[in-house]
Amino acid sequence: MSNKRVGRFVVAAIALSALAAGAGMWYAQTRAYYAPVMPDDPRGQITLSVDGAPTPLAISNFDGIDSNSSPIRFRACFDLEAGQEALISAAEPYGGATPLIAPSWFQCFDAEAIGAALEAGRATAYLGARDFVYGVDIVVALDDVGQGHAWRQINPCGDAAFNGDPVPEGCPPVPEGMQ
Repeated sequence: MSNKRVGRFVVAAIALSALAAGAGMWYAQTRAYYAPVMPDDPRGQITLSVDGAPTPLAISNFDGIDSNSSPIRFRACFDLEAGQEALISAAEPYGGATPLIAPSWFQCFDAEAIGAALEAGRATAYLGARDFVYGVDIVVALDDVGQGHAWRQINPCGDAAFNGDPVPEGCPPVPEGMQ
């Protein structure tokens, strides 16, 4: 075999390996670890925090995804049933809500549009549940036309704990193994 052929073979092998690795990483990040959440799954029950207790919302047309690989991969879209004004007005608002980007194939959850609606006042963010797991809250955004979105977001206690910093005053104790 000539040196040219060997060189071409090596270049082709490297290029194919890089292409396969890139495809594998893309698949792992966007598809591999996500699974649908069914409406009868406990993760499909959307709640609002009222007086510190998660209170179920009546919803329809639920569509959700989650992953066991991270506590912040949950995303959900739903329609709000009518007649829940009292529950919503008693719910705890959530400051600093930042919708997290969903995989492109989960089309009902557009983080940029949800964020813009929150900023413009066309939607309001509420606490769904505090510390779903230590340092991660469930956030629920309800818009003015009866659509809702939910996601999990790292709270200030979790942000500090995950970075190895002292947690702010008022945070629950950091669990063993996270310190």
